[in-house]
Amino acid sequence: MASPVPRSPRALSNGVVAVLLLLPGLGLLGLVSVYPLVASFVTSLSNESLVYPGRTFAGWANYAAVLDGGFVDTVWTTLVFTAGATLAPFVVGLALALLLDMRIPGRNTLRGLMLLPWVIPGVVVSFLWSWIFNSNYGLLNEILGSLGLPADHSWTGDVSTAMLTVIIAKTWTTFPWVMVTLLAALKSVPVEMLEAAQIDGASRWQRIWRVKLPQVRGVMLVVAMLEVIYNFQHFDIIYVLTGGGPGKATSTLAIRIYDEAFRGFDLGRAAALGFCGLVLLAALFTVYRWLDRRVEGQNA
Repeated sequence: MASPVPRSPRALSNGVVAVLLLLPGLGLLGLVSVYPLVASFVTSLSNESLVYPGRTFAGWANYAAVLDGGFVDTVWTTLVFTAGATLAPFVVGLALALLLDMRIPGRNTLRGLMLLPWVIPGVVVSFLWSWIFNSNYGLLNEILGSLGLPADHSWTGDVSTAMLTVIIAKTWTTFPWVMVTLLAALKSVPVEMLEAAQIDGASRWQRIWRVKLPQVRGVMLVVAMLEVIYNFQHFDIIYVLTGGGPGKATSTLAIRIYDEAFRGFDLGRAAALGFCGLVLLAALFTVYRWLDRRVEGQNA
């Protein structure tokens, strides 16, 4: 009797192999992203405190309390900070990128020096600018006094100037990465296009406005949107420089979430605030995708 022929192992299909390769990444994504998101949502529907143990179901009561507790003012303060802390470093970074794209003496040294604010931690930047803005011995008041101007202004303690101080500090630490990113994009513009425009009689400004900037418009949009996302949830500079004050002048969503969780000890309301901020960020991302598609359509 003939012995049975051994069967060769069955090969896995491409789909199964793809799923097996994706499983470790999906598991890690679920561990660090999906699980915390779900856990935070459950917390937002509960009465949970850092002081008292246990958790009870609260339904949408935390969201109702958050929305009725000055939420609109907090969102407005967040949007003001986000707009200022996005526009100012973008303008400064773009101007410096255009400058360093030209053949000026010492431009390589300048590129290195201008990266220094970027590598300094945010807390250190905050203490540096708090010293500059100090009403008693600050550098800014010293300069104003030497010019014969009023030199006793409390920059971080005045409602009219507190937001300006945090925007200036955030601009100083952010413009280098905007500059580097836009400079890299400007360097990618084909030289042939610039030479053709020059032959056609275009001035330097016209070559910048009509050739370079349209070519890097997509990168500019990405940089601006990333800055909006970063600034919308920014915390450290505002917290160290003003603590959200004076009053609520610089109390953004990130500051208020911290206050609810670690000063009010109410994790439920803090989580509800966080999810409200997530919804707003999703709306901003939707606007970004719409703008991105428009840019792609114009470039096609």
